[in-house]
Amino acid sequence: MAVKNGKEYTERIDRQQINLWYHGEPVKGPLSKHPAFSGLIQSQAEMYDMQHHKQTLEQMTYVQEDAGGERFGLSFLAPRSREDLISRRIMMELWAEKHHGLLGRSPDYMNTALMSLYTASDLLQEYDPEYAENLKSYYEYCRSRDITLSHAFIQPFASRWSEQTDEIEDSIAAKIIDRQANGIVVSGAFMMATQAATCDEILVLPTPAPAMQEDNPYTFAFAVPNDLEGMTFICRDSCAASSRFDYPLSSRFEEMDAMVIFDQVFIPRNRIFYLGQQEAGDRLFSEGNFHSHAGHQVITRYIAKTEFLLGLISRLADEQYIAFETVTIDRIARILTMLENLKSLRLAAETLAEPDRNGYYVPAKKPLAAATMQYPSFYQEMLAMLQDICSSSLIMNPSEQDLKSSAGGYIQTYLKGPDSTAGGRIALFRLAWELGAGAFGGRQKQFEHFFFGNPRTVAARMYGLGNLDKYKKMINEFLNIPCSVE
Repeated sequence: MAVKNGKEYTERIDRQQINLWYHGEPVKGPLSKHPAFSGLIQSQAEMYDMQHHKQTLEQMTYVQEDAGGERFGLSFLAPRSREDLISRRIMMELWAEKHHGLLGRSPDYMNTALMSLYTASDLLQEYDPEYAENLKSYYEYCRSRDITLSHAFIQPFASRWSEQTDEIEDSIAAKIIDRQANGIVVSGAFMMATQAATCDEILVLPTPAPAMQEDNPYTFAFAVPNDLEGMTFICRDSCAASSRFDYPLSSRFEEMDAMVIFDQVFIPRNRIFYLGQQEAGDRLFSEGNFHSHAGHQVITRYIAKTEFLLGLISRLADEQYIAFETVTIDRIARILTMLENLKSLRLAAETLAEPDRNGYYVPAKKPLAAATMQYPSFYQEMLAMLQDICSSSLIMNPSEQDLKSSAGGYIQTYLKGPDSTAGGRIALFRLAWELGAGAFGGRQKQFEHFFFGNPRTVAARMYGLGNLDKYKKMINEFLNIPCSVE
């Protein structure tokens, strides 16, 4: 089968010889044994194993008859019907429930992103037929080998600032520095490449690029393996830990973010999707309906994460003996309401899905845009609920080693709950700490806040989908005011 299992995923990552730096030192040896990466690799290996389990095989994969009856991962499926969209969603639910919505870049996210670009690849014929063929071939390559893909598009502040120089040679922004018959040479840096080190390849497309009349050296898109000569990965500090008792989330789901530097990296011609034409990139994202397809995956993750927080907050309320207080009931009702809202928005997106010009079914844009508009602030609201319910118990939680020490007897006596052992109570509050006050939770909070762009960008996207004229016209007609809006 084309779909890989956990062992194959781990072995691929371990075989890569990438120039990876962590805490000022080059990382040597297999990543699956490194404490900053091992927990995530194990978790994703378990996810890939689900593609082979008897009970989930049919829900995680699909058979492509025109590809020799090969079986592929369902997140690569380009949907031709509403039934296909629902099949994709069921698959994404299974993975989201496995990681409880805590992996913002689980493999199905970038698989979906690549699929969306593939559905519009024919438009690249207008710019260069070779680009269209490259993108189609790359999609098929990733699908047939079950490639785990990362992406990079945000550039450091210094790079964006330097774009304003009149001399392209003086700019440190990511750009094409040489063109050759068989490819291009690129230099520049990208930040926030989530899971870059634990993926096979990386999709690179700087956005937005400075506007230029023609042949823009800052505009390009390509995908390459992580171990090309001249590529360097510099990691942020890790939240990962080995103890699942002390750090139940970061020991499993810590996604490393990295800055990726291209220092005169040669990009083969067959891996280039467009060059020099910003319009091609804009149209590829727009006509490929990137935000709709990706939004369908994202809202599924939102639902899983909300359910996890609902369960945690409910358990904390029980543990604190406040489950039936009015303020707690109001809070739980608020989460239940938003959970149903998210599920309804997803259902609306699927029900109102329509085929694009190429016959690929696209989830309705507005419901998904509404979800991405609402969720960042709602997520922070849930964290505030969690912090308030925990009170000082969010802070005073000894470690697993303390429980096992000679002082453990005191802990067992004084930190137990009315109906729980000290170990069970501490485990619950350490989970709350990781989400509500620890480094892992802080990164999650920031990640959700800017997941689909800064709040102004997200608001502008929602605003652009609204047809305000008909509502204005309704008011003018109600008041019998002459109306210029038709």
